[in-house]
Amino acid sequence: MNKLTPADLHSLESYARMRDQFRARVVEHKRHRRLPLGDHVTLYFEDRLTMQYQVQEMLRVERLFEAEEIQSELDAYNPLIPDGSNWKATMMVEYPEVDERRAALARLVGIEDHVWLQVTGHDKVRPIADEDLDRTTADKTSAVHFLRFELTSAMVDALRAGAALHAGVDHPEYRLDDHPVPELVRESLIADLD
Repeated sequence: MNKLTPADLHSLESYARMRDQFRARVVEHKRHRRLPLGDHVTLYFEDRLTMQYQVQEMLRVERLFEAEEIQSELDAYNPLIPDGSNWKATMMVEYPEVDERRAALARLVGIEDHVWLQVTGHDKVRPIADEDLDRTTADKTSAVHFLRFELTSAMVDALRAGAALHAGVDHPEYRLDDHPVPELVRESLIADLD
């Protein structure tokens, strides 16, 4: 998948004029890239459009317009764009109450390594988690993790031929067994694969 370059971005002025329409387009796009795994874990699958939106918003909020600043944002977010043989997701561990969240993050140490995806007829795919920096300590995990799911060419071929996709979590403190991935999410994810 093509990485973003400065030529793919809008100037601050141009983005200000189109922001509402662009944001609506991205919100609609993200609807089919969200995968809840039970009540408290959600995968948000990233792609070129979601990262373009993220970069544009960062430039807008921080009022960045210098070439070096723009490149720095691209360098931070381009690694979250799938490479054609993988899916990349932001995993959120979500608990509304602060004390409940704190206790859960202490119980869920290592949860990022217990998430899986599976194409019917193939082995489970475990993610490569937090390649940029470790987000888990011995005492707690982070509420946000970045995951990369690497697929084999046989898995890609099977998905294109109509194989179902399933997901789950097998952490001792948080289990979700064999959850079918909704068809619209599956179709959106297949588009990430070349």
